[in-house]
Amino acid sequence: MSGQKLPGLIGYAAPLSAAPGGRLEFKISSRNDLPVTARALRLICCDPNPDGPGVKTEEVDFGLADRYVAAEQRIHLGSCAFGAIPVLSDYAAVKVDLVVMPALRTDSAQTLFSLRNGDTTSGAAIVIKGDRLFLRHIGKQQSHDLGVGLAKGCWSRLEVAFEPSGVSVAVSRDPQKRSDDVVRASLSNVTSDVLTGADHICFAALWCGHPEQTFNGSIENPSLSARCVDATGSEREPEWEVISSWNFGSDARETWVADEKDSGRRLSLINMPTRAVRSSAWSGRNMDWKQAPHEYAAIHFHSDDLSDCGWKTTIQLEVPENTRSGVYGLEIDNGAGQDIIPFYITPGESTGRERILFLAPTFTYQAYANFARGNFVGELAERVAAWSAYPHNPDEVGAYGYSTYNRHPDGSGITLSSRLRPILTMRPQYLVYFDPKGSGMRHFPADSHLTDWLEEKGLAFDVITDEDLDRDGLAALSSYDVVLTGTHPEYHTRRTVEALIAYREAGGNLMYLGGNGFYWKIGRRSDMPHLIEVRRAEGGMRVWASPPGEYYHQLDGEYGGLWRRNGIPPQKVAGVGFTAEGGFEGSYYVRTPASYRDDLAFLFEGISPDERIGDFGLSGGGAAGFEIDQAAADLGTPDFATVVAFSAGHGPSFHTTFEEFLLPDVFDGAQREHGGISANIVYGKPETGGGLFAVGSITFCGSLSYNNYNNNVSRLLENCLRRFLADD
Repeated sequence: MSGQKLPGLIGYAAPLSAAPGGRLEFKISSRNDLPVTARALRLICCDPNPDGPGVKTEEVDFGLADRYVAAEQRIHLGSCAFGAIPVLSDYAAVKVDLVVMPALRTDSAQTLFSLRNGDTTSGAAIVIKGDRLFLRHIGKQQSHDLGVGLAKGCWSRLEVAFEPSGVSVAVSRDPQKRSDDVVRASLSNVTSDVLTGADHICFAALWCGHPEQTFNGSIENPSLSARCVDATGSEREPEWEVISSWNFGSDARETWVADEKDSGRRLSLINMPTRAVRSSAWSGRNMDWKQAPHEYAAIHFHSDDLSDCGWKTTIQLEVPENTRSGVYGLEIDNGAGQDIIPFYITPGESTGRERILFLAPTFTYQAYANFARGNFVGELAERVAAWSAYPHNPDEVGAYGYSTYNRHPDGSGITLSSRLRPILTMRPQYLVYFDPKGSGMRHFPADSHLTDWLEEKGLAFDVITDEDLDRDGLAALSSYDVVLTGTHPEYHTRRTVEALIAYREAGGNLMYLGGNGFYWKIGRRSDMPHLIEVRRAEGGMRVWASPPGEYYHQLDGEYGGLWRRNGIPPQKVAGVGFTAEGGFEGSYYVRTPASYRDDLAFLFEGISPDERIGDFGLSGGGAAGFEIDQAAADLGTPDFATVVAFSAGHGPSFHTTFEEFLLPDVFDGAQREHGGISANIVYGKPETGGGLFAVGSITFCGSLSYNNYNNNVSRLLENCLRRFLADD
């Protein structure tokens, strides 16, 4: 998955959305510094399938220049802790003391710490190759085998002393320094002179203005000690004096660690390593890092961490007043490559609001950002080429970091995801699967099936992102009659789910048009809006699991995991919740007896009573599929909501989700009338409060355009939406 192919032209937007009058910056890397041209497009349909409605865009005048100067911009993966220290030339001898646990054995150099001068031209570093330690003399570009090693997956205390007579190393497999478990080694051909002028330290990387030769593993509470000299140059004090010390168990929400010996100095955490992780003192008696910081006094560094590419702005765009809210893309071209960088225009303060709002599930896009699935071969790669779809895939392009569905090189799960980097999976025409019955799209391009349908039906709408909702809360929704979700709004904060519940309870109409929604809780910080965090705690369908004791977020300190385990099951938000998943294939719905009530007849106007609903479509060939949801009164489905249709005909790849069971084949909760491997469509509107419509399937919107938008899925959705608009 660590492919080195790089697109000839790529970029990202910062921020992801802006209102008219606002500003967007586009950070672009153009191979060989080729200049770029640009135009703004409104993105209507992003599906390249020749059997579908086709790719649809509309050029918009944003006052762009004819050409822009561009540069090839580099990416530096890997996290570290970097900061100033006292000038080491002022001391006769220096010692670095830390507790460390390597997590990856590799022949490539991984740096435990480096000491360097201001211009990074000289200094020393301790690196690990395989399981052996080496001292790297930076000024001479030499490495010296220290003759001792560190065991992978085990805590060790490491002491490295730089003295006039040479360098000595002591390794203890017991962090509490039991004297009978220490291995020592020394070098006489390297002395403390190697640190002349050194005034910075970097843990977990070799610092070259950016991290290099980064470390995979955990480091705990390092310190720097020294022996002083008097005016004659002799040692004045035989004991070591601590001159810098860092408590890695300090507040995990911070992006820096203070020097406890000098409050004016600190270590900056570069590329956001993982905090709130167990240290060598973890007892198993405390699960919340805030309650026992000394048991979480470690930071886990990874060689592929990336929180911000840090690219310079290539194009700055001022959003013209009166620009229509919607989904947009900046199409750029340097003659050797093209890219379309998505962004959103939200409603402006002075612009009128439409009655319909599309809530773009950008937190979910970000959680899946650059998901390397290992499937970009054979039929999928051939289809991408045949359809001229988006050509770059994380299976081949590993330079921009991966998703929270991947693992770090050391096998630990990726918990943090940033939008300040190119996101290959968030591109028009990006194909995820080879779908023999459809297009094989998910997330950003799949949601264009809905926006395209709205355009075709003449239903004007505004757009905001999850990030906008998390910032503004209920106020972002309150002026709209109807809020539509995308096909897979899986990841949410407490603020976003509570805003959606409050919106509906205050009279708004919510239409949940996907599956597996409102499932995982994420952590965020308002001062780092580009980052989301996922801790895959107890329960749930997980591609990796957070270790016990690491269920609390570092970004906000809250407990992570499923919303169901946090007291807000998806049924409380949208009426249905995740119950089963299978292959990327779709089936159909049939009506329930309750759907024939007179008060529900309007939903099925234009649909024959015995029709299968949605046995067609561009997502798996059917409207009900892949990941599906059910109503459950005991989990929060409102009593006014009625199951009006349920899916049938799912294949053997479908299985019930783990959190639904107490024991094998014993469901957690009351029996459901339309249970089993089945998606439920629910509808309801109480006398007080707002209406609810949920389809319980990721593939539903892929059926909207079938037969030139004249089909029973399209009719059902339009009947409901227009009724909600008529009632308000």
